[in-house]
Amino acid sequence: MVERIKRLISDLQDFYLLAFNGLMGIFRRPFYLKDTIEQMDYAGAGSLLIVLIVSLFIGMALSLQLSAELASLGLKMYTGKIVGIAVIREVGPVTVALVYCGRVGAGMASELGSMVIGHQIDSLRVFGVDPIKKLVTPRILSSLIILPALTTIGDAIALLGGYYVAVFVSNQSGYVYWSSIRDILDFENVFSGSVKPFIFGFIIATVSCYMGLTTKGGAKGLRRSTTNAVVLSIILIIISDFMLTRILLYVLGFTL
Repeated sequence: MVERIKRLISDLQDFYLLAFNGLMGIFRRPFYLKDTIEQMDYAGAGSLLIVLIVSLFIGMALSLQLSAELASLGLKMYTGKIVGIAVIREVGPVTVALVYCGRVGAGMASELGSMVIGHQIDSLRVFGVDPIKKLVTPRILSSLIILPALTTIGDAIALLGGYYVAVFVSNQSGYVYWSSIRDILDFENVFSGSVKPFIFGFIIATVSCYMGLTTKGGAKGLRRSTTNAVVLSIILIIISDFMLTRILLYVLGFTL
């Protein structure tokens, strides 16, 4: 039991050092611009279609469910407002982060794990290259840029899907729907929905890189590292979403 606690503390220390050094590497030379652009292309262009499909149907399902429930109360005109708040503050950031985690996070962990097994990380050290600066920093920076961008696109598509259901399925007014969306695009809602993707992107990148760089045991170890990266990232995203929501509600002056 004592050995497990010591190992856990040691692992947490290594993770915090990797996350800190990887983040600080953004502001230190050398700047691996080409590696960062390659990671952005992989993370952004490769994930865009998946984000569009998932966000569209999430918005449609949310609008359909809310329309059915609000119709029984005679409050169908509030569908757009509730869909907008839910998508911008919660559903959009979390959904896109989970998609990003499943595709990009798993790719980061498996790629770095393969490099560890193939002794490519040791080769970088032999040539005097810092693996954290070369491999981790570009992935963190690309996630901090791409995930907020994907979240913005995903939110817009989800609202468009909600509009389709509200107008063409539930026979609501399109003008009322978009007026409700425009009314909830205030600082509090936009700020809450904009902060979370940066935190989620940092979590996904650091966890995935750490799991990849600590891969041991050949093919089975690579499978275990990739699985652990995705599972742990999902858990941390859900937990941090709750904590961020609670903090933002307090900071922005919402009363419960």
